[in-house]
Parts: sequence; C-alpha cells; structure tokens
Amino acid sequence: MTQQNLDMRGSVHTARRHKGLIIGVAAVGLLLGAGYAYLNPPLQSSTALVVFSDNYAQNAQAQVSGVDPGLATQVVIAGSAPVLAEALPHISPAISLETLQSRVSVTSVNSSNVLSFTATGTTPAQAEATANAVTNSYIAYVAAASDTAVHAVAKVLEPAATASGTKPTEQLAIYAVLGVLIGALAGFVISLFTGRGDRRLAQRDAIANSIGAPVLLSLPVERPSDPRSWARMLDGYEPDPVHAYGLTKLLQQLGVGDNGTSNGSRPEGTSVTVLSLSTDPVALALGPLLAAFASAQGIPTALVVGPQQDMNATATLRTACAAVPAAAGRGRSLQLLVSEDGRLGQLHAAFVVVVTVVDGQDPRIPDTTRTSATVLGVSAGKATAEQLAQAATAASVDGREIYGILVANPDPDDQTSGRIPRLTAPGRVLPTRVNGLSAEIRW
Repeated sequence: MTQQNLDMRGSVHTARRHKGLIIGVAAVGLLLGAGYAYLNPPLQSSTALVVFSDNYAQNAQAQVSGVDPGLATQVVIAGSAPVLAEALPHISPAISLETLQSRVSVTSVNSSNVLSFTATGTTPAQAEATANAVTNSYIAYVAAASDTAVHAVAKVLEPAATASGTKPTEQLAIYAVLGVLIGALAGFVISLFTGRGDRRLAQRDAIANSIGAPVLLSLPVERPSDPRSWARMLDGYEPDPVHAYGLTKLLQQLGVGDNGTSNGSRPEGTSVTVLSLSTDPVALALGPLLAAFASAQGIPTALVVGPQQDMNATATLRTACAAVPAAAGRGRSLQLLVSEDGRLGQLHAAFVVVVTVVDGQDPRIPDTTRTSATVLGVSAGKATAEQLAQAATAASVDGREIYGILVANPDPDDQTSGRIPRLTAPGRVLPTRVNGLSAEIRW
C-alpha cells in the first residue's frame, strides 16, 4: 500500500510538472469533440401512424397465433425500395435512397392493424416531412396494387407533427466535455511517459544535493518580458509577508544589516553575484528581485549587469538598466549599472548585486568583478544535476565557490527544504578583476 501511495504521489507530481502538456492535449480534445458535434448534428425523430380498414382489422384479430402474416407483409412493403423511392421527391433537402432506408423504420403497433412509421432527420421539420412522405407513399402504393397480397386500404391515423431528440447545443456540450476528459487522460499518460526520461530537478533537496550547497531561499518569480516590465518590477516589487521575511533573512545571511550596514566583520560592504543559466530565463529575475527588495528596505543598493557569455540572455534587463539609471519613488535607493567591461567604478552602495548568466550547456564565467559571495539561481524543474554541476564547476575554476542556491517557482508539492548544513559563512573576496586590476567600490 505504501509503494502504491508513493507511485500515485509520483504520478501526480509528474503531472503537475507537465500540466502545460496536459492542458494543451485537453484543449485539443475540446476542439475535436466540439468539431465532431458541430459537423454531425444529432438526428431528430418523428412518428406517423397508419390504420387499415375494418375488414383488415377483423382478419388480423382472427389469427390464433396473434401474429397476422398479412400485417407482417405490410411492414416489409412499407420499408421497401419502391415505397421509399416514391417518397424521395417530397423530402427536402434531397437525400439518397440508401440514406432514407437508414432513416426510416416501420413496425406494427402491438400486433394490431396499425403501422408506425418513424423517420429521423437533421432537423425536426425534416424528420416530420420524411415520416409523412413515406406514410403517404405507402398508402398510395398499397391502394394501387393489383396483387391481393399487397393490396390494402389504409389511411393516416396520426400524421407526424412533432419531433424529439437531443438538442444541438446539448450534444455540443456533451462531446466537448468528453473531448476534454479524453484529452486530459491522454495528456496525463503522455506526461507519465515523458516524465520517465526527464532528469530536470524539481525538489529543493535534489537541487541542493546536486552541487552540495544549501537552498537559501525559494520564492515565486515572474520574469518581465520587456524593458518597461523590468523597470516596473525594480521600482514596485513587493513580496508577500512570508517571502519578505525570507528575503530579509537572506540579506542577513549575506551580511547586510537592516540599515544597509554590514554585519559582523564586514565594514567595507557586501556584494553578491547571482549566477543563472541561459536555458532558465525565469531565474534571471532572482538577482534583480533581491536588489529591488534590499533597496525597498532603505539599503543603498546597486544592481550591476556586466558582460555575459550570451549578451542576448540579459538584453531586455540591460536596456531597462541603461534607460533608467536609478529607480525613483517609494523611497527606494537603487542604482542600476550596465558595465560593458565588468568594472564597477565608484558605487555609493552598501549592497551590490551582480547579475551573471552562463550558457546552460557550456558554462564559462565572464571576466567581471568578483563579489563577496556567489549564489546560484535556478527554477524548479528547469535544470538537470549535470547542468548545475557544470555551472558550479565553472564558478569554482574561476575562484568563486557557490555559497548557496536561490530557487524560483518551487513545486507546490515539494515538501523538502534543501537546507544542507553549512559550517562556515561565505568567505570574503575583495572585489577585484580576474586579471588582478582592482575596482573601487565606496560603501
């Protein structure tokens, strides 16, 4: 039972990670179901009754077995090709003889002298007209027949005046719902097969264990799509109380005090590099969010976008930072700097956030200013252990040890924390360039 619960939990977890696929397949099912219902409207049915003469009725009641061979013959004649062919000119829109044969059924009513003609049509009017046309054709055919086995005197007992059947809107709704259900089920099955080969890490513990660094913070993130959206986020980012508390604790871990002063033995200021992968565009927003939050707390903060391995990865953010050198309003003191050569120059900031993006397949740290600490930003379910390990290795080769991990958009079902015990605080690295040239930062 425990194994079954784990399997079910894993299946639900996989389905959540691929909810976009499931929704897409369900939408296709909706369109297919609605399209089928529209192209195949429900048929409406209508019934007309024919009664034979009194003499024929007496002969039928005289049968010992209760079944009149003559009546059975009339049922066959009523549905025969000659009768139906004579009814075709009176049916609109025109249909073929084969179609009419499939839409008309004739039966005797309780073995009496009454025949029931039931016809179907795409509309109530067509169903009624078809039933009446076949009825009239039959009455005329048997009345004119010279063969005594065929000849009969009959008249309309009750013409077809009403029709019944499923309404087109009802059928459309039924098939649409069925399409969604079948599509969602198909999407769920596809997601299970897809998830088997998906090595991207979604749980915080798995992300942390991939490089042996703790998850410092996880929070929901929406990546701006254009420079104007970046500017709005930098000027108006306001997390909910839970994530605001987490961001405050993160600043304290990095050594930034409530008033922008450094904690402990860091009087010269604090800086951090937020490293992310080009294959994970949402994680790019983690650094700017951290800088925006710090500035909102009254901490003199600088957000720096330096040279990148792929300049296109930060194009919109660079445009926003170049267009708005400092965020205004709401009492925020956030400096925005685009550094083409990686130098910071003179920044009057107590806290500096440097955004760095590396290639997801072949990560290399660009030549840029070093900071007090380096953290890795990653979205849940967007990177494999190999990709994170390669990024951490590239940082280590460049002399930058990963202090911790920031997780964007954690999985709602993830009950892990990713908090691997860390015995030491992040080592203090003076802000110098790789080539040994110093960059002055005024804190």
